[in-house]
Amino acid sequence: MYKSIYVPVDNSKLSNQAINSAVALGKVFESKLTGSHVYAAKMHDYRFKQMEYTLPDEYRQEGELEKQRKVHDSLITMGLKLISDCYLDDMDKKCQNEGIPFERRMMDGKHFVEILKDLNNPEKDFDLVVLGALGIGQMKDSQIGAVCSRVTQESSKDVWVVKNSPEEKNANSDTILVCIDGSPQSFGAMTTAIEIAQKFNKKIELISVYDPYLHYMVFNGIVDVLNDKAARVFRFEEQNQLHEEVIDTGLAQIYQSHLDVAEDMIKKENVTISKKTLLDGKAFQKIVDYARKESPWLIVMGRIGVHSEKDENGLGSNTENLIRVSPCDVLLTTRLEYPEIDKKAEETILWTPEAKERMKKVPDLVRGIARTGILRLAVEEGHSVITNVVIDKAMDRFMPKQVADKTEKLGESLAFAAAKMGDVAMCKKCGVSANASDAVKCSVCGGTDFETVTKEMVEKIINSEGGAQDEKTYDGKSLSWTTDARNVLRLIKDMYQKRRAKALIEKHARIKKMQAVTREFVQNVLTNDLAIPLDQAATQALEKEFGNSILTADQAEDSIDQSKKLVARDVKGNPLFSVFEWDQDASARILKVPAGFMRDRVQTSVENLALDKKLLQINLSLVEEGIAAGRQQMEEMIMASTGQKPEKKPDPRVDQMNEVGVIQEMDKQRLRH
Repeated sequence: MYKSIYVPVDNSKLSNQAINSAVALGKVFESKLTGSHVYAAKMHDYRFKQMEYTLPDEYRQEGELEKQRKVHDSLITMGLKLISDCYLDDMDKKCQNEGIPFERRMMDGKHFVEILKDLNNPEKDFDLVVLGALGIGQMKDSQIGAVCSRVTQESSKDVWVVKNSPEEKNANSDTILVCIDGSPQSFGAMTTAIEIAQKFNKKIELISVYDPYLHYMVFNGIVDVLNDKAARVFRFEEQNQLHEEVIDTGLAQIYQSHLDVAEDMIKKENVTISKKTLLDGKAFQKIVDYARKESPWLIVMGRIGVHSEKDENGLGSNTENLIRVSPCDVLLTTRLEYPEIDKKAEETILWTPEAKERMKKVPDLVRGIARTGILRLAVEEGHSVITNVVIDKAMDRFMPKQVADKTEKLGESLAFAAAKMGDVAMCKKCGVSANASDAVKCSVCGGTDFETVTKEMVEKIINSEGGAQDEKTYDGKSLSWTTDARNVLRLIKDMYQKRRAKALIEKHARIKKMQAVTREFVQNVLTNDLAIPLDQAATQALEKEFGNSILTADQAEDSIDQSKKLVARDVKGNPLFSVFEWDQDASARILKVPAGFMRDRVQTSVENLALDKKLLQINLSLVEEGIAAGRQQMEEMIMASTGQKPEKKPDPRVDQMNEVGVIQEMDKQRLRH
């Protein structure tokens, strides 16, 4: 598979480990290894010339200066070449010990530029680069070095990014983790992983991640900025229920089918597959979290994924993020592989004109996913022509009939109505909730082990956490929060983070058809998905006073600031705290400002005005003045972000600046002084 392996070296810790990894690969694949080092003699020469004026006078004489230039040039060039040779000696010895052909490469220039030139040399035909994620310039907060970053971005070869030294716990792991998203690149990565697993006697583990939370958080973020007309056109409730009951479940099933297809391909190669895992969330984050927990030997993935354009270069966003924070080595592959079932479908199945026309209406972003699902169904059922009837059958698989009927009357049937009326069955394998409490088989992963959450169990939890209160989500649905759960969320000081966390918690709860959001559920989401740190003082107060319990509502509010008092609440129960006294009209006016970031900014502006004017009581006029000031600040921020310059107000004295006016102004200035 890998017949020519290229290894850039710089004598750093990870570079030396890259040599070891490359030698191990070269031994099992019978490859030729090329070690390279780039030195910067020209750069040193340029810097020396820049610094010549700082030399003592006796060295700045013309003859002496020319002599120094020649000596410096000779020493630097020769010295750097000797260093490069020494760097490559170690790799040469290791290759000789294993009987592996070895070639040295030394270049003068900018590191990544020369490496990429070497890799693109058609005479060399390298098919794998092995390099350390960090080099000799590593600092304590470094994630990835400049050379590794540019080579992984711009190289057209497979790249093995070395993240670990031999003493790391992953070094002796027997598992290769392969990331599957249904793209030819991901199946190509899996095929590469199979060959590596066979050579190194490793097992393969499959992981796939779909994201049902993005749309909810986006919708939640824009609901307050749309005017009434735009909101009616967008139809938040219908959009979100479509995602919850159709797209989210359908995505889960399709990604599960990708795992199933990959599993079949692996079994045909007689390689052990230890596990396949379907997760929901942001792909790179879930993969990193999983890798930190399971400690695989290697992560293998395509350079780009299912959402990339066909001829796209560079790295996909998940790939780029993963190589920065992965706890183990990462192999980025360029290979394309089409599963037999997909190749068979593309080659043997025709589409009627009506079916083709119908597919044109599918959004570009999900058209490929939908097409794959329909083709796989056609192969399973033996169809040679895809008609509208076949598409309808595929829709029934990914969008059950009862759901399709409900989407015609989205305004009349809400997602939580069924869950609040009875028990909910949750699949223990993938965590997806079934529509029926007596479910037998999970529609996503095929699991048969369910945990039933009864109404009585939920009521018991609610009572133990101080009762529950319904809150409206952005699309008008009701979701119950226990008092303890609301108090945990209230401890997040950053208003943007709080809003983002609340949206993610709501989406998690709706997917799982939860009857109420509990304290434990909120803490799990904050810790595992967002890694939001709670206020340290508040957290300590929780542990000291209640152990694993939580503060009551009044105690949580008191912990905000002992010098502030509760002034009023808005219709949603959001409190207004202040050290000032507020007139009723003033508090009513500020509570009309959207809660969160905007209200906090306006309140700060109003209270600063009160301090400037030495007032202890805030009235309506002061609030209006603060709102106007806040609006002006917002306009200036927008102009600054767009590069616009604010219009200058004309000086009222300009019209008077004729000859007489100038004389009068000068007289006024003299009188003042």
